[in-house]
Amino acid sequence: MRGIVNRCGVLTGPWQMGKVDQGVVVLWVAKHVFGGKLGYIGFGGTGKQVRDILHVQDLFDLLQLQLARLPEFDGQTFNVGGGVDVSVSLQELTKLCQRHTGRTIPVAASPETRPQDLICYLSDCRKVMAATGWRPQLSADAIIAEIARWIVDHRAQLEPILA
Repeated sequence: MRGIVNRCGVLTGPWQMGKVDQGVVVLWVAKHVFGGKLGYIGFGGTGKQVRDILHVQDLFDLLQLQLARLPEFDGQTFNVGGGVDVSVSLQELTKLCQRHTGRTIPVAASPETRPQDLICYLSDCRKVMAATGWRPQLSADAIIAEIARWIVDHRAQLEPILA
């Protein structure tokens, strides 16, 4: 059986139903649109944790490229994410949400770091970029802007789900 393994960073984009454990970027934007509670957990409650984010369209573009050249990539494993260029801290994510929703909501701080908390996760995408020429096209700012528009444009349908 042919196959490629893509180990992805934090996937996001419109039509993701954001929850605390999956879809944190959509959740963060939705809380800014609808109002709600958010919190910076761990590391002093500063919100300096960093994650790379990857728009689902960028992943789709990579998958199309890989499938078109499947014999070349068969059996390989790649790290796929936004890397350093498309990464945000929770503080930065909050500022982007404020800018694109026009709303500021309180963000609580829980300073105690739990054993499972990570300060930083950035995908090392050098292998997939070298092998395919692919790289993410959408910036963190563009991703947040698109998610905010999607939530506002579909507010009536999404509020019962995301609020």
